[in-house]
Amino acid sequence: MSTPSWNIAIIGATGLVGKEMVSILEERNFPVGKLYLFASEKSEGNLMPFQQKSHRVQKLTPENIERCKNIDLALFSAGNEISKKFIPLFAERGTISIDNSSAFRMDPEVPLVVPEVNYEAISQFKNKNMISNPNCSTVQLVQVLKPIHDAYRIKRVVVSTYQSTSGKGKEGMEELSQQTVALFTNKDLKVSEFPHQIAFNCIPHIDSFFNNGYTFEEMKVILETQKILNAPQLKVSATCVRIPTFSCHGESVNIETYDPFTVEEVVTLLSQTKGIKVVDDPQKNIYPTNVLGTGKNETFVGRLRPDVTVEHGLNLWIISDNLRKGAALNAVQISEALIHEFL
Repeated sequence: MSTPSWNIAIIGATGLVGKEMVSILEERNFPVGKLYLFASEKSEGNLMPFQQKSHRVQKLTPENIERCKNIDLALFSAGNEISKKFIPLFAERGTISIDNSSAFRMDPEVPLVVPEVNYEAISQFKNKNMISNPNCSTVQLVQVLKPIHDAYRIKRVVVSTYQSTSGKGKEGMEELSQQTVALFTNKDLKVSEFPHQIAFNCIPHIDSFFNNGYTFEEMKVILETQKILNAPQLKVSATCVRIPTFSCHGESVNIETYDPFTVEEVVTLLSQTKGIKVVDDPQKNIYPTNVLGTGKNETFVGRLRPDVTVEHGLNLWIISDNLRKGAALNAVQISEALIHEFL
């Protein structure tokens, strides 16, 4: 019996995440029948390789979507406005969309999924023919929180993120590169993608500010964590910082639980958790770094130690490739689950 194939559309195919989606589909031998690539007008006609063939990028328009028959899955990574406009069009055609934007994440009828954490939520896609990918910082955080919460009941989480410029797309990475060159060659330094100079600087500001003093990025981490863990009363506080690196997001996480634990128990627990790799031998300078995490599928955890200021407290450090597990890989894993169990 032949293996069924699935027609896939990538929306935002020429962006960093879109390219990663195409690469991971091929890397994981996803059973793609036809691959449709959509992007903005400036990318129209570009060719992208997939399975030893060149695929032409189409401009994203309702007319071009209509001409592409029988699209089973659409993987979106083109921003909120594009998702809001085009996902309903795909849904009307029976296409299931997996959306990397924040457009529908907090819609109670749209599942917000990290397969290793809340796999069962995928089945809810039928509500609106869509599933949301969480924020990249949320993905790596909930992967670590979930087993700890199940075992020891988390009371409170305080997370500070150290987010790379690739979270702002290729324009963000280019700005870091250009500013670095400008500083070393005494040329004018241009600031456009970030509120301040990013080269050799840290900016405690990602996205716009709310009246409560938190940024949109910080509120995403808070609200998405509560939704994914199905724990609306869980106390979460976040500070999100942009740092001058190209790849991977880091997170310093402080956890307080209701139930007692030992660090050794948590290390064993996380070591047995799918998608997580514990890298923790600080006496030998072994702990997760951006270099270690780049291009990897796992989420890395280290610097596990007790928080001596509270009765049941834990500090740890997380590194994950934000373009892979934080976006593209997570979307492909959701797609794999859909075709194997829910379609």
